[in-house]
Amino acid sequence: MRKTIKEIFEKYGPIAVAVYFTIFFAVLFGFWAAIHFGWRPSSSGGEVGAFTAAYIATKLTQPLRIAATLALTPLVGKVYERVRARRSPPPTPQ
Repeated sequence: MRKTIKEIFEKYGPIAVAVYFTIFFAVLFGFWAAIHFGWRPSSSGGEVGAFTAAYIATKLTQPLRIAATLALTPLVGKVYERVRARRSPPPTPQ
C-alpha cells in the first residue's frame, strides 16, 4: 500500500509536521550556507539575495522533501513510541 502525505499526517500528526519542518529547515540552512560561504555579499541586499536563492532552491527540492517525509515519519514515529514507552511509569498493581 502506497502511503500518501495525507495518510501520514492523519496517522502521525505532530510527528509528521516536525519531520517535514526539520527537513525543510535543514535543507534551507544547507543551501543558505552553501550559497553564503561560496559567495560573499558586501551589502544587506546581498544577504537577502543569498537567503532568497536558498529559499528558491529549497522550494525546488519540495518533491524530494515530501518523499523523505513519507519515508522517515513512520521510522521516527516508532522511535518516538519506544522512547515514550520507556519513560512512562509502570502500572501500579491494585
